[in-house]
Amino acid sequence: MPLWLREHSWRQTLTAVYLSLPLRGARATPANIFCSEQYLKVSIPPFLFEAVLYAPIDDTNSTAKIGNGNIFFTLYKKEPALWDSLTLANADKEKLQYLRENAVLKAQEKAKEETEAKKITKQEHKKYALEATMKLEEAERKRIEDLKEKERQKVAKELELWKNQQKDGDKCKSIQAKEELHQEIEPLKERKNEKMNKTRIPLEGGSKTRPKSTRGCSCSIFSQDLKEEQLPAPRPAATIKVNFTPRVFPTALRESRVAEEEEWLHKQAEARRIINSDLSELEDLKEEEKNPEWLKDKGNKMFAMGDYLGAVNAYNLAVRLNNKLPLLYLNRAACHLKLRNLHKAIEDSSKALELLTPPVPDNENARVKAHVRRGTAFCQLELYTEGLQDYEAALKIDPKNKIIEKDAEKIRHLIQGTMQSS
Repeated sequence: MPLWLREHSWRQTLTAVYLSLPLRGARATPANIFCSEQYLKVSIPPFLFEAVLYAPIDDTNSTAKIGNGNIFFTLYKKEPALWDSLTLANADKEKLQYLRENAVLKAQEKAKEETEAKKITKQEHKKYALEATMKLEEAERKRIEDLKEKERQKVAKELELWKNQQKDGDKCKSIQAKEELHQEIEPLKERKNEKMNKTRIPLEGGSKTRPKSTRGCSCSIFSQDLKEEQLPAPRPAATIKVNFTPRVFPTALRESRVAEEEEWLHKQAEARRIINSDLSELEDLKEEEKNPEWLKDKGNKMFAMGDYLGAVNAYNLAVRLNNKLPLLYLNRAACHLKLRNLHKAIEDSSKALELLTPPVPDNENARVKAHVRRGTAFCQLELYTEGLQDYEAALKIDPKNKIIEKDAEKIRHLIQGTMQSS
């Protein structure tokens, strides 16, 4: 059952009613308040306040403020007048029920109208935004088209100017060629005239001369000089074939190092021979599975996940493809230690040490691991003397390693205890 809030205070003017309602420790929100023209309800479980007002109010402009443990209502009257009381007096239950239901229906209709109005307003806003966007896009499109037209006109003008310049240049070249041809023909004519004057025969009793008979000659007067002025024929064209010494490497022979290249080719041929010898077993493998480096990485991942047998299988296949990588034997020795295959761990560690030659700073870490793993396998086989030798060799390579020094000291104590017990 709800608890009715009976305590409230109110005052009025000709145009408004001011109502104060205590909350009694309850926490109110706007969702707890319902107000219509003649009905006011505040529902804050377990409290309830309900009032059928004396006269209609303007529920649109009326306000409610929540604060300091109270709700303050400002209710504006529809018609200026003084009320005899806050609520309608002498109202039976049926009338109250009718007013309550009528207020709820009006509130629902009003909410529906507001929703429709908001929907229409939202559609109008969308339509306006769409039209504005279309106008902006149209303006932008027009601006781009204007820029294109200006650029096209500019290019057309530049092309026309270039054509005119080309025409003017061709005209100048043709005029210059005519002038040069004229300059070349003038000396020829002068030389011909001189030769013609020399070949004339003087006549009797006068200074008139007649030219020599040119009967039987049908060539032009300029043919002889033109033959003398002819240029030599161009040289015949031919193709020169250049042969180069075939080489596997792209560098020139003068820049190469023959010994290192031959060693690399020998290793590649050996690797291909090993792969071809096991071709029947490897033909089902993928291309990356035939790469020793890929197999080594796969074995490392399996070792990290604790799949030591899978890691050993990956290292075995990698060793079959390339048996010159010391890290394959070194990693496989670690797997054998985990699987308690101590003799195989010793063999792989020894093979890794054979391949880690010559001893250089780059392979110090690998040599330390090989000695430690072989020494561990010896100690687990109770061959403490051989294990101590490997640990001392590792300590000699890395003298600052406190862990190896501590393990070597433990092995010395074990050896001393074994000797004393015997």
